[in-house]
Amino acid sequence: MTVITPLNAAPDLAQQAYQAIIDAICDGRYVAGQRITQEALAESLAVSRQPILQALLLLKRDGLVIDAGGRGVMVAPLTADHIANLYQVRSVLDGLAAREAARRQANLSFRLIGAGRSATRGRDLRAMIEADIAFHRAIYEAAGNPVLLQAAERSWNHIRRIMGATLSQAGARHAVWDEHEKMLELIVSGRPDAAQQQALLHCERAGESLVARLGHGGDAGSDKTADRHAHANPGSSSSSSSNSNSNLNPDSNQRRQA
Repeated sequence: MTVITPLNAAPDLAQQAYQAIIDAICDGRYVAGQRITQEALAESLAVSRQPILQALLLLKRDGLVIDAGGRGVMVAPLTADHIANLYQVRSVLDGLAAREAARRQANLSFRLIGAGRSATRGRDLRAMIEADIAFHRAIYEAAGNPVLLQAAERSWNHIRRIMGATLSQAGARHAVWDEHEKMLELIVSGRPDAAQQQALLHCERAGESLVARLGHGGDAGSDKTADRHAHANPGSSSSSSSNSNSNLNPDSNQRRQA
């Protein structure tokens, strides 16, 4: 009989820790430039340092954290160039997804819009992010192209982070869903060109606004967020990662949720 070494829980714990730290970065509990250490993370998540080390290596690979010198790492800054590059790619992918969904005249539910508007009336930033995620995921799935979905997934965590850093301003939240509703109307009415154009403009304006804000001394990773919005492509998080996320404790340098 062929013997294969039994697996242990470490890889799963590492993945859970990876997702929990991403969630904390995206919803603003860990802000750009903040130092985080293996010891603090291990204590917060009630795990050993080994899965934390593996999670941090993955986060460094993804560009979400960088070496801080000495002990620990820090949350990567949100620079104008990084945001501009992300939104340049995202606008093309979102536009294509909207076009294909409209070409198929996808029967998307307007309950997505209702859920988003409901979330914006609350104070739970996580709920706002998840509603936005659900909206974009629905469009990508309706496009019927799994390769397109896979291409978008590569930047989801970065986009989620930018969204979490900007949706804390109430004025930005409602504009998001006005534009989403218009996009959805164009998709369900089967207008591919118009749906694609709406998605492109939607992303381009968000990216340009963020870049302009940074250029005038603003910080997309703090409470001084853009007056306009930046929001997420669809991404998913498991229930286990959500539970892990709740164990990460904020400190005096961390921004509170809106």
